[in-house]
Amino acid sequence: MIDGKKVLFSGMQATGNLTLGNYLGALKNWVNLSDEYECFYSVVDLHSITVRQDPSELRQRARKLLALYIAAGLDPKKNCIYYQSHVSGHAELAWILNCFTYMGELNRMTQFKDKAAKHADNINAGLFTYPVLMAADILLYQADVVPVGKDQLQHLEITRDIAQRFNAIYGEVFTVPEPFVGKAGAKIMSLQDPAKKMSKSDENANASIYLMDDPDTVIRKFKRAVTDSEAQVKYCEEQPGIRNLIDIYCSCTDKTPEETEKEFDGKGYGEFKLAVGEAVVSVLKPLQERFEDLVKDKAYIDGIIKENADKANYYATKTLRKVQKKVGFPERVR
Repeated sequence: MIDGKKVLFSGMQATGNLTLGNYLGALKNWVNLSDEYECFYSVVDLHSITVRQDPSELRQRARKLLALYIAAGLDPKKNCIYYQSHVSGHAELAWILNCFTYMGELNRMTQFKDKAAKHADNINAGLFTYPVLMAADILLYQADVVPVGKDQLQHLEITRDIAQRFNAIYGEVFTVPEPFVGKAGAKIMSLQDPAKKMSKSDENANASIYLMDDPDTVIRKFKRAVTDSEAQVKYCEEQPGIRNLIDIYCSCTDKTPEETEKEFDGKGYGEFKLAVGEAVVSVLKPLQERFEDLVKDKAYIDGIIKENADKANYYATKTLRKVQKKVGFPERVR
């Protein structure tokens, strides 16, 4: 805990363009957590290089992502918003934790299998030990809670296993994190395949709404969204495309599915899709305007980067020094 608050850690990779799903499913809810938790929100650029990146593009995307965190409403004075690569403790702790992680545990990670299949020409050791770096991210700040979706739950489980194993040997060094059980973010699905999540890596540009999409693009993508032949706006499992559009509409308007069904009772899909698109545009417009102002203010962003890196390093070093002492590394002479 820090100043009487439990610690929460989360982060996003600086690859691809953030989608509406990233915003409604995570970022929007992060904003409400800083009063209850001491929050560390990282731009996880170390994780990004398990796949080959263009260096210039990675730097630009990392800076834009940090600005988007702030544009979405995260106050950098109340939340520690920082680059993972600016805190060397992440990599240092990851190496130590590698020595307390078993090959069999890493072999079971489904995400490694998925990524290895997609990047068969670059199955590197970093991709294999990715969950250990993720464990270091979390344990470095003694995080009490971590917001995770179902696809990340396996990584949190191995983090807990590593922490408990280390604690069993050396005493209570790490806080064993729990999954965040607050209000769940909306799970936004692909506009072209409602059976899978909206993804920033989807090859079909019409499947995802990106946070920087202009209004015309947003409306056009919603007009092309997959629906069905039922011709009724009904929130049910049998109509996954319409269900997804209702989820998006409700997330943007604070209406309930029942209210949405009544609002569009007897109306066609064309009218409903347009309304969903307009609701999304109204949510994205202030975020986009704030983002454009932020990226122009280089001095302000640079100040945030330095100040929050210093804060993150302070707390990371406290944990790292304790761990180094426990495993027997020589003390540093000051």
